[in-house]
Amino acid sequence: MFTKVIAAGCIAAFTMGAQTALAADVLTDIKEKKQISIGTEAQFPPFEYIEDGKIVGYSTDLLALVMEQLPDVKATRQDVPFQAILPGLAARKFDFIVTSVTVTKERASRFAMTLPIADATVALVRHAGATEFTSPDQLSGKVAGSQAGSAQLKVLQAYDKKLRDEGKPGLKEIREYVSFDEAYADLAAGRLEAVSQSLPNLASLVKTRPDTFSIIEPAIGPKTYYAWVGRKDPGSESLVKLFNDGIAKANTSGKMTELQQKWFGFTMNVPADHLPEPTM
Repeated sequence: MFTKVIAAGCIAAFTMGAQTALAADVLTDIKEKKQISIGTEAQFPPFEYIEDGKIVGYSTDLLALVMEQLPDVKATRQDVPFQAILPGLAARKFDFIVTSVTVTKERASRFAMTLPIADATVALVRHAGATEFTSPDQLSGKVAGSQAGSAQLKVLQAYDKKLRDEGKPGLKEIREYVSFDEAYADLAAGRLEAVSQSLPNLASLVKTRPDTFSIIEPAIGPKTYYAWVGRKDPGSESLVKLFNDGIAKANTSGKMTELQQKWFGFTMNVPADHLPEPTM
């Protein structure tokens, strides 16, 4: 009798464990609810930004391709400040992040980064009228800025350290902004002398405002990529795989290239089968 009770208890525990595991699978839950909650920082053109009250851009079109795998599921996107987006994912305020997150060692250790969606190598932009400012080495003594909490800010700080390690004065000041739009506004007004940002974003900025902004070459950061982000836990594995499958299909089919041409005016060669190890 005692043995039967133990056996019954084990079976009950196994059944409850299986039910818990099933309930914990995020993709299963999404399919049952027919809705997925997505975090986005919609102030990052041309990747994601607001137009006529809707989030549009490269990521919106790419997300639509990924969501073809879930035809009965509605994607609801929350516009979240970048500084709160990774903490929001960790706190389960949404299921996935669809915004351009630079892959770093620290982020990859804590979250499940998808396959690359675009190049994210960091460069500088200056005012178009500052024609004497032609090289990143001329940053010493200048005021530059970037978005608070961003990888682009870290690259700028690392470049400042590099200058100082070489015996140069380094930057006069590094300013941090809630959004890149605020940094661009200060640059246009002459309150900044440079902004660090990824090359695709800067190319789009200069294309739309060539009389105001100009890119300084070469890039100041190592080769890196943008990715989307899921939680690094067993319950999120199937959802991360679904996003990776959709991104890989868009890449190998040529549709990603078409979207890059549409939104950036040029294409980027990014791996379709793996995420390169982050170098920063």
